Amino acid sequence: MITLVLADCPAGLRGLLTRWLTEISPGVFVGDPSARIREVLWEEVRQYRGRGRAVLAYSTDTEQGFGFATHEHRWRPVDHEGLTLIHRPADRPVPAPRSGPAPDGAASGWSKASKRRRFGGR
Repeated sequence: MITLVLADCPAGLRGLLTRWLTEISPGVFVGDPSARIREVLWEEVRQYRGRGRAVLAYSTDTEQGFGFATHEHRWRPVDHEGLTLIHRPADRPVPAPRSGPAPDGAASGWSKASKRRRFGGR
């Protein structure tokens, strides 16, 4: 079983994929082709995606029970002790924690109200 998700790809590529897979939502394809057909389809996606991006998830005989691949996507698969995880880069750099008092006498840390909104409770 495979699931293929396309974003911002040409309509011709979507038409090519419907020969082998079922499009259940715009840009989301599912099907059960053989591993050889899956590899051929993935190469077609990589070649004809235009400026779009693609994610492929497929069932396999591993500890997780599935494998996946990405193309032109910011999130990347990373092997971690035999498991494949997704590395999600930060949208913005995480600031280093401040030490000492805040500049210009400004309050540092969370206010009591913002702590309640963020973490709940009283």
